[in-house]
Amino acid sequence: MNVACLGMGWWSDVLADAIKRSGKLKIVACFSRSAEKRQTFASKYGCRAASSYEEILEDKKIEAVINTTPNSVHRETTVAAARAGKHTFLDKPIANTVDDARALTEACRKAKVVLALGYQRRRESHFRWIKERIGEFGKLVNAEANISRDRLGKIDLSSWRYTAQGMPGGVMLQIGIHYTDVLEYLIGPVKAVSGRFVRLVLPGDNPDVASLVLEHENGALSTLNASYASASEYYLMNIYGKEASAYYDMHQGLRFLKRGSTTANAVPCKKSDPIVEELEEFADAVRGDGEPEMDGERSTRSLAVLLAGIKSAKEGRRVEVTEVLA
Repeated sequence: MNVACLGMGWWSDVLADAIKRSGKLKIVACFSRSAEKRQTFASKYGCRAASSYEEILEDKKIEAVINTTPNSVHRETTVAAARAGKHTFLDKPIANTVDDARALTEACRKAKVVLALGYQRRRESHFRWIKERIGEFGKLVNAEANISRDRLGKIDLSSWRYTAQGMPGGVMLQIGIHYTDVLEYLIGPVKAVSGRFVRLVLPGDNPDVASLVLEHENGALSTLNASYASASEYYLMNIYGKEASAYYDMHQGLRFLKRGSTTANAVPCKKSDPIVEELEEFADAVRGDGEPEMDGERSTRSLAVLLAGIKSAKEGRRVEVTEVLA
């Protein structure tokens, strides 16, 4: 499938590298408002540097757009692609507002083009292992998660990714959303959120540390901490059930414990390639074989969970997700 990459940043290179590892997609063109960035990308990945987005949309040989533009222009760029008959793989979050998310989702539906969102963390082999065996956990009661990175001295304050306007909620919307998604994937939908956001270490106007308490529809409670101010990168996800629990962290891997046991046994998980998997799923969906795991509707609701947390932190109260979706 011939694709064009839109928005040249570090993440576009990550996706392009994944496309090179796959045999189902081929980058044939790219566009960025920066001539230097698009020329560099074109040279690196052997594609054509388009002079405008319109040039990509008018090219009949291009079937889909890999969109890594700023959140605030997801609606504009995706609607334009849909009207041109181009399928879109869009980096998460789907948008900064529910209105934008719904509008671009509807545009894709109306044009009958595929819309897929990049939520690769749920595809990691340890989480797939837990999901396949979630019935063994009995009643799910609780979970705790942490997703942290060290960004001290590494951020560019001119980048939209690190501004309150470009990335509302800061660290929680940028990376925390991956683990709110995993928590919903494993435990079930979230109905209400309580949040706290602070800026402790990094310069700028956006939170670098954030915490959420998530109330799931099945009654379980989960907590998520996200940070850009920690000493190192770290990922943790513990899932607690009445009959069994699973413990994952990036240093020790996955462990599993059943009721009555005093030892959590290590679970060997084969290394997967989640980004290739989601891109190939997108390519298959374009060919009419299946649907994206994270489509516009699911990703809109995922965004709403984060927006509920942001609203809660600002107003100092518990916020139901339906309030954000109203």
